[in-house]
Amino acid sequence: MDFAIKAFSDTIVALLAHAGETVISRDTQTHSCVDAVGYATLKIHSVGSLPCLFTAIYKIFHNCALMVGGFYFQESSSHTKRSLMLLTHKENIVKFSWLLPSFLSLILFGSTVKANGAMPAAGVAIANWHFDSNRNHLDFTTDENVQPKVQLLTNPTRLVIDLPGVTLGYPQTSQRVGLVIKDIRIEQFNVETTRMVVTLASGYTFDLAQVQLQEESANHWSVQLPKPIQLTATQPQYLEITPSIAPRVNDNSTLFAGVVPMHSPMKALEPQIKVLMSRYSFLKTGMFFLDLDTGDYLDIGGDRVFPAASTIKLPILIAFFQDLDAGKVTLQENLTMRRDLVTNGSGSMQYERVGKKYTALETITKMITISDNTATNMIIDRLGGAARLNQRFRSWGLKDTVIRHLLADLRGTNTTSSQDMARVLALVVNNKLVSLQSREQALDILRHTTIHTLLPAGLGKGAVIANKTGDIGFLIGDAGFVTMPNGKRYLAAIFVTRPYKDTRGRDFIRQVSQLVYNYLNQTNPVAAVNLPNSATR
Repeated sequence: MDFAIKAFSDTIVALLAHAGETVISRDTQTHSCVDAVGYATLKIHSVGSLPCLFTAIYKIFHNCALMVGGFYFQESSSHTKRSLMLLTHKENIVKFSWLLPSFLSLILFGSTVKANGAMPAAGVAIANWHFDSNRNHLDFTTDENVQPKVQLLTNPTRLVIDLPGVTLGYPQTSQRVGLVIKDIRIEQFNVETTRMVVTLASGYTFDLAQVQLQEESANHWSVQLPKPIQLTATQPQYLEITPSIAPRVNDNSTLFAGVVPMHSPMKALEPQIKVLMSRYSFLKTGMFFLDLDTGDYLDIGGDRVFPAASTIKLPILIAFFQDLDAGKVTLQENLTMRRDLVTNGSGSMQYERVGKKYTALETITKMITISDNTATNMIIDRLGGAARLNQRFRSWGLKDTVIRHLLADLRGTNTTSSQDMARVLALVVNNKLVSLQSREQALDILRHTTIHTLLPAGLGKGAVIANKTGDIGFLIGDAGFVTMPNGKRYLAAIFVTRPYKDTRGRDFIRQVSQLVYNYLNQTNPVAAVNLPNSATR
């Protein structure tokens, strides 16, 4: 080990000397010495006129050494000298010999560097990182500004720190830590994001609220981890997370969902709706309609909470595409239909053999177009479970949308409201939750649903709706985004509780949809629809 680190330091000194730098000292006492806790230190101090070369060596030193893992680097300078320090575990020192060719190759470019006075431009990189296992403290520096995003994932529990805009330059490096905090790894998560992952042993988790992310400077961050918590048998195996991609929602009270300016109630329409409601007095309803072009709205019990039935599949679909944009899932990955996810109710997948594989695209398409309950459970499972989805829904500003039970939820324990469904659609239509490509793909799936007896039944010829219905016998509902032939766009969401499978609930929704459509389809809107005389019991 002594020979390896000496050879490594000799190579750096030779490179600096070749470029005109003067090495004034090497810490000969520590560079070949392994201390009591199993770490070795190498320090090199130099003076000269080529700070760019010294920085270049530092970056390559850092990048190459990370390939074998577990290194901490520090570069410092003053008006008299510059210093480069390496701290690493003794087990890694023997791996230095692998890196020598990389440094030797740099010597060939010394003259070019000295002549030009600059190194080729590169993307944002991690300059150094260090984890102190005694203090549970992670420290990292990038060579340019970065804004980390922290989240907690499960199975196993991992604290994830995403660094948008940072390129690692190689697949992955890791450092083993101990029995509870098992390891730390750095990987290229996608083309635009480097990910730092702290993995815990099974049965342990972190309180995410106690994780302290401290900005020391624009490119220097520290993360103080709390003491890991041992889960008991009764504790859930999940924690709420901060999503990697969160909507920037404006809380201005004049904006619906922070994106659509609210104008005026549809005063000419509301009396007509209430007359219709009086004729169907045995129904309990809540509805919310919003003209996206004018901001006019109809809100009758829009915040009333109802069983969600299969309308819950709408926000689940959007959550899937949000994870697709974040690189957490792919459309072509295979999902296995496990026995514990198979359920009854709507859909045909329940009749297939357990263990059959479907692509994620097939699964989400069946979840929406034929409202397949088994497909829905598979997607809930793939996205991390109900608790993580519920937290996601809250981060979107949904107050009433909660998954309490896997599908088929025939008792109606999963809940939502008309305003919540409209809010999801408003955010999606205004590009606040998913990318443009994902928005179009999600809406296209919603345009191919096979049940057209509720909101679609009240629309005029040529209108297009992207919607999701729900029906659990005693409740029906529908939520959608409507585009009229004249180009007008509006959001529609309605729920009705009814006597079990009473078809008059369906008729009521159809007539409400027709009233709203006719109102918005007129230049000087006056609602017009023939109200039935025999609706009331």
